[in-house]
Amino acid sequence: MSAKTSLNTIKPGEHAIVSELISTGNMRRRLLDIGLIENTEIECVGRSPLGDPSAFLIRGAVIAIRSEDCKNILINA
Repeated sequence: MSAKTSLNTIKPGEHAIVSELISTGNMRRRLLDIGLIENTEIECVGRSPLGDPSAFLIRGAVIAIRSEDCKNILINA
């Protein structure tokens, strides 16, 4: 069985599968609107020079997500 961890633990070039969103409110709605739902494959494509935000490839689109918000996205490691 896979261990759950947060999205901010993957490094550029690594892939993961979303297992759960624990964010609430407007941010949850935004993440769902871009297609970040359970079992979605996600790839970290890079980090900004200071490390925040990170860029992720989600369903063919590159989306920047702040570290604070990545903590609320659980993935299977």
